[in-house]
Amino acid sequence: MFKALLVEKDADGKTSAQVAEVSEDQLPEGDVTVAVEYSTVNYKDGLCIGPGGGLVRNYPHVPGIDFAGTVETSDDARYKPGDKVVLTGWRVGENRWGGYAQKARVKADMLVPLPEGLTTHQAMAVGTAGLTAMLAVMALEDQGITDGPVLVTGAAGGVGSVATAILANLGHQVAAVTGRPEQEDYLKSLGASQIVARDEYAETSRKPLEAEVWGGCVDAVAGVMLGRVLKQMQYGSSVAAIGLAGGAAIDGALITPFILRGVNLLGIDSVMQPFENRQRAWARIARDLPMAKLDAMVQPATLAELPQLGRDILKGQVKGRVVVDVNA
Repeated sequence: MFKALLVEKDADGKTSAQVAEVSEDQLPEGDVTVAVEYSTVNYKDGLCIGPGGGLVRNYPHVPGIDFAGTVETSDDARYKPGDKVVLTGWRVGENRWGGYAQKARVKADMLVPLPEGLTTHQAMAVGTAGLTAMLAVMALEDQGITDGPVLVTGAAGGVGSVATAILANLGHQVAAVTGRPEQEDYLKSLGASQIVARDEYAETSRKPLEAEVWGGCVDAVAGVMLGRVLKQMQYGSSVAAIGLAGGAAIDGALITPFILRGVNLLGIDSVMQPFENRQRAWARIARDLPMAKLDAMVQPATLAELPQLGRDILKGQVKGRVVVDVNA
């Protein structure tokens, strides 16, 4: 038996989440059983834990869209007991039991060996949000970041925090957008050289183009903000767009930046990335993310605290990264 955060639904369709004892034979089929050490709290986890279950289709369910730990048993030659591994994506924690448990069983293809220089705790301090941030930075680099500051929207969140730290560590000037003035010191500690108030992007603009400002952008918000940002991009620059936290509705007259300024809009999805991309991104994280700055991003949590944290993240009340010690 082992502990897990179990989400269940009653006959009336009401969901509840609580820590429970689970037997190993309840785990899904898979090639590798992992003794989970750490997981994280992401927006999708909040949806899975919250009322109605959000993304969950089958109950009982264990949320947690990522985890890091040690291989316990393996039927795949690529992994042996004692190997340190990390998992992100593949709808784990949504369609399949995830990381909010002391054990997980998955297909070997879902895993990535933990790169040298990273601990399991550090891997989850980075987590899915950090992997997504690195994929966004790599996409910007592939297109070429022009000579100008790089804008990061939703900068106090998980993706934004890691993107800010990575970009600053690579020598870029980073302008961090936040709606919370109290986060200015935090964002500057990650390397942001400029703080931009979210209110500046709260309304659409009738202008087809605005002054060229940004040499690149990692956008974790979308909505109206993305529409305004695109109009301010420098010629030939790129926006790496992640998620729809600010809504799907954006200014419909957005063709102008693409035609007249050659702006690239790059969609970033960390869920079904090929193994090679995930491995390369994790290696870059180990090399290019200043680990000393992780401490400023991280707050610890236990399984018992997850129901409340799931509600908090949906309200935008979680700063940086939450690392869940599933054995605490």
